[in-house]
Amino acid sequence: MDNISTITIIIILANVIISYKGFNDYSFFEKYKFHVGAIQNGEKFRLFSSGFLHVNMQHLIFNMFTLFVFANAVIYRIGETKFLIIYLLSLATGSLLSFVFQKNNYNYTAVGASGAVMGIIYSAILFDPWMKINFIIPGFVFGIGYLLYSIYGMKAQNDNIGHDAHFGGAVGGYITTLFFAPVLFERDLTMVLLMAIPIVILFVMKKIGKI
Repeated sequence: MDNISTITIIIILANVIISYKGFNDYSFFEKYKFHVGAIQNGEKFRLFSSGFLHVNMQHLIFNMFTLFVFANAVIYRIGETKFLIIYLLSLATGSLLSFVFQKNNYNYTAVGASGAVMGIIYSAILFDPWMKINFIIPGFVFGIGYLLYSIYGMKAQNDNIGHDAHFGGAVGGYITTLFFAPVLFERDLTMVLLMAIPIVILFVMKKIGKI
């Protein structure tokens, strides 16, 4: 495996330090987590700060390990600065989509870097649609399938997973990657369009009130 990049180390350290503070300081965790009611009351910083908090060590390790696995696939192609922008914008779009879909649920709360990490995963898949996930599944199949599953989860609302944040992060990663690497439209337009299908489905369903 390639050496871990400096920016990936910085992101992981930021998540570890802030999450660890949250593990041991309840008031800190409560102040900076995603909370619909607090955001509606003006605490917009929670849209961003919640992406650096985690529920427990397992949650933190899973997200950071996933980031570690996919980061270099993006950094290798567009560099560390644009990688960081994709990460942060994916975090933001994940939180914003959560807020849009949960705005009437005043007590809804969430934490985690999952939206940002999902944006990096979707970016990596755009650059290499045939990359193998779990050594078997083609990347584009995983990406499309995961977002379709997220739509189902958002509609069913029968678990405690933040499907809307995952989906929003993927949208952020998709749009930002194509902005930074428009050559992808020329290189593999069919794949770019295929990976947009779940995004179109979600917003059509939202428009007609099915979700």
